[in-house]
Amino acid sequence: MRMHEPSFDIFCRVIDNLGDAGVCWRLARRLSAMGHPTRLWIDDPAALARIAPAVQPGTARQHIDGVAIRHWPDSAIEITPHTVVIEAFACSPPDWFIRCMVQHRCLWINLEYLSAESWVESFHGLPSLQPNGLRKTFFFPGFTPRTGGLLREPDLLVQRDTCQAQDRSARLADLLGEPFDELPARTRIVFLFCYPYAPIDGLLRGLARDPQPTLVLSPDEFSYPPQPGGAVEIRRIPYVAQDRFDELLWCCDLNFVRGEDSMVRGLWAGAPMVWQIYRQPESAHLTKLDAWLDQNAPPAAAQSLIRAWNSDDEDRVAQTVTDALAPTVWQAWRRHCQEKSRELASRPDLASQLLRLCTSQLQTR
Repeated sequence: MRMHEPSFDIFCRVIDNLGDAGVCWRLARRLSAMGHPTRLWIDDPAALARIAPAVQPGTARQHIDGVAIRHWPDSAIEITPHTVVIEAFACSPPDWFIRCMVQHRCLWINLEYLSAESWVESFHGLPSLQPNGLRKTFFFPGFTPRTGGLLREPDLLVQRDTCQAQDRSARLADLLGEPFDELPARTRIVFLFCYPYAPIDGLLRGLARDPQPTLVLSPDEFSYPPQPGGAVEIRRIPYVAQDRFDELLWCCDLNFVRGEDSMVRGLWAGAPMVWQIYRQPESAHLTKLDAWLDQNAPPAAAQSLIRAWNSDDEDRVAQTVTDALAPTVWQAWRRHCQEKSRELASRPDLASQLLRLCTSQLQTR
């Protein structure tokens, strides 16, 4: 590797299971695929194994999909850090590793949470000089040209469109390992991936009111109220590996997603999406949700549903589901999501922007 070409250590402390691990694993795989040696340090390999089945949770060192995976150790080990160290979501590397970073003059990147709040643009790319002489740079993912962008693989939307041109029942059968040939032709397929406190009863009641048949696909870890009746069926499905998660979203007409990684993949799916944001103390998450809704600007009925989904009001959810599925609203929502997906995909992706930043800093240090 050339002197100024970045290589990466990524540190991930799992808080929101598939959110933190999902973002870090996707970024690690992307950087490796772009030709840059990458090592992922994770404190809970079992969380990663849920979306990367090849991972062995009890193995301290392994190499999968081009990425070296290390179980975040409690004590120091002898290791040479890569040229760039990324702390994901403000999880600082351990002290012994930071001492190695000082010795090797590593670049230090703080990969922040995704946000549409206006202040993000002002803080993206700002350096912070540390007492040990290292400079930490804040890197903010985001939805505008003045942020770090979103994780996206090459030709992702082309792959999506090619996939969606094929028979949906066959795609689902291949993905989930069970037949889907019995689906009525007009069935609306809903993917439901949510936190346990989601107002699921309201969602199911709202779907049951609609005359169109609905099939709800959801990971089997959740418990649900009794089948709501009407034309709604709930089918539990296994977790799919991260590298096939997009295919699942592409099979669905309406995607309920949670956290950060799934939300971004929902955007790339280009279909109506309802985001359940991770709850924070003093309802700070609702400010972030409002900022994204203001920026994304889906139809008013869709915004009402998304806000209701992030509340505890089951009746409100049921009503907003009914409103959002009204034919004119539904078609406007679909068009909006397709257009927004294309607009976001016209901008540089997160990994490419991160590489440019790191390469530039390595050349000038």
